[in-house]
Amino acid sequence: MGFKEKTYELTAKNVIANLAKRNMEGFYCATKEDAVKCALSLMEEGAVIAWGGSESVKECGLMSAISDGKYKLIDRSAAVTPQEQRELFAKTAMSDYYLMGTNAITLDGQLVNIDGNGNRLASLIHGPRNVIIIAGMNKVAADVESAYKRVKTEACPPNAVRLDRKLPCAATGVCADCLAEECFCNQIVVTRRSGHAGRIKVILVGETLGY
Repeated sequence: MGFKEKTYELTAKNVIANLAKRNMEGFYCATKEDAVKCALSLMEEGAVIAWGGSESVKECGLMSAISDGKYKLIDRSAAVTPQEQRELFAKTAMSDYYLMGTNAITLDGQLVNIDGNGNRLASLIHGPRNVIIIAGMNKVAADVESAYKRVKTEACPPNAVRLDRKLPCAATGVCADCLAEECFCNQIVVTRRSGHAGRIKVILVGETLGY
């Protein structure tokens, strides 16, 4: 094990201990392959699973594993009309497991997220029976202020480019704290504690995942 990998492991141990103080469960996996195995071990066959379109969840291979497994996956791409989107969100709220990434996580175990429509954060806060978060160690920040800065500088501009949004950060790579029509920095949520013990499970991965 290299020095960087050892540091990840030590840092993750600290974050996991702080997550426990906040009613959240934490796990550490050195590789994304181990992270997929960990996530699958937390979900029983036949479970209804929804997800928030996370790049981290896709990159680690979890969505492929679920598609090949014996689960009932709610296909978020199937909703086209506003009514279908409402119906899909209602099904998501009743799911057994909701899969997502987090924009940042602090050393003391707080989750920091920014969202556009708020559906992802709504599911994090309430609804699905369990929430499983996949987070590369690149998402760890010193504190809430640093986490917010990380999201605005390292996560939002690349996402704006990926989604082809007409935004200042998509054109310059730098957040302009804009109020543009296509802005997706609409909802800012800090999860400092879960009201339901063990509902939120965070799998920290010793690799770079997502933005």
